[in-house]
Amino acid sequence: MTGSRWRGRAWLPLLLCALLVVGVASPAAAHEERRVGRYMLAVGFGSEPAYAGQQNSVQLYLHDARTGKPITDLGPTLRVIVSYGKRKMAPLTMEPDFEVGEFGTPGDYRAWFFPTRPGRYTFHFLGNIHGQKVNESFTSGPHTFSNVEDPTTVEFPVRDPTVGQLAQRVAVVTQHNARQASAAASGADRALWIAVAALVVAIAALVAGMWRLRRA
Repeated sequence: MTGSRWRGRAWLPLLLCALLVVGVASPAAAHEERRVGRYMLAVGFGSEPAYAGQQNSVQLYLHDARTGKPITDLGPTLRVIVSYGKRKMAPLTMEPDFEVGEFGTPGDYRAWFFPTRPGRYTFHFLGNIHGQKVNESFTSGPHTFSNVEDPTTVEFPVRDPTVGQLAQRVAVVTQHNARQASAAASGADRALWIAVAALVVAIAALVAGMWRLRRA
């Protein structure tokens, strides 16, 4: 009995170690990790799940691949291009979101932006890390990091459309009104030409009648 109790308790340190490892890995759990030369990059959205119409960021956890130590002195040498389908943003500079010994997680770099549509996003990193060239792309998906989601799926008690959805609706209404105005203008033009033609015919008939009257 005593032996079985001891064996049962012997698992406790292992369980605590496992929980500790999970807790340490959790900040980058929804990020794609990739070794690039001497460095390990973990990339994803700064806030996950990411929702359309809400401020978010490209997040990069940067560590030395050999020692595991965070890189805290990157400098403005690494940029990222955010793309959605065929649309691309202007390059953004990765900036530290920490102050060693003050706040944040060392090695956490960000580039802030507003994703306005749900779906897949790609983060293309260009530049260098301490002289090592970087040209790497990371795309959201089920095996990397989360896509941007439609916020109306979790809104309560009322589902409010996003700014992007409102813009789409305004564009649709504007196009519809423009087509109606164009059709109305075309109808007005036709009516004007018909009136002008009728006036010309009337004038011609009047002139012909006066000419016949004078001959008589």
